[in-house]
Amino acid sequence: MKLFDIEERVQRAIGFFNDGYNCAQSVFMAYADLYGYSPDAAKAVTSSFGGGIGQLHETCGTVNAMVMLTGLQHPVSMPTDQEAKKHNNSVTRNTVKQFTDRFGTMKCGELLKRLPEMKADTSPTAFTPHYEAKRPCGRFVEHAARTAGQMIVEEIGGE
Repeated sequence: MKLFDIEERVQRAIGFFNDGYNCAQSVFMAYADLYGYSPDAAKAVTSSFGGGIGQLHETCGTVNAMVMLTGLQHPVSMPTDQEAKKHNNSVTRNTVKQFTDRFGTMKCGELLKRLPEMKADTSPTAFTPHYEAKRPCGRFVEHAARTAGQMIVEEIGGE
């Protein structure tokens, strides 16, 4: 795998988010090329994870994207490969822990409920300056993209 600049990838993820892609798409698309995904495939495979999986406000889409990237970086190719499973699970737990240590939860609804402006409405929301001012999702995208990049760099041995 080729080396890359984590901060450039973080900025790429933020750019995708600011362009209107959902949180999961934004993080995953920032690294998808490293695994042979085309931009269209990356968008498609992550399109249902925004808003905590289909706007259900369950697991934050950025966490889902980090977990998908962990699976690509640390795959379990054979169901009997217990070492690969242990390693994948360990890296996954560590990645998710970094997110929950920083934000207190990985649940989209809980992350958003902390904001008094949050409505119970689960319909997609237009990405506008007003949206950004009242929701912290850009911070989650930034953190998740950086954490994913660090996880990948640790595996390939340096930036």
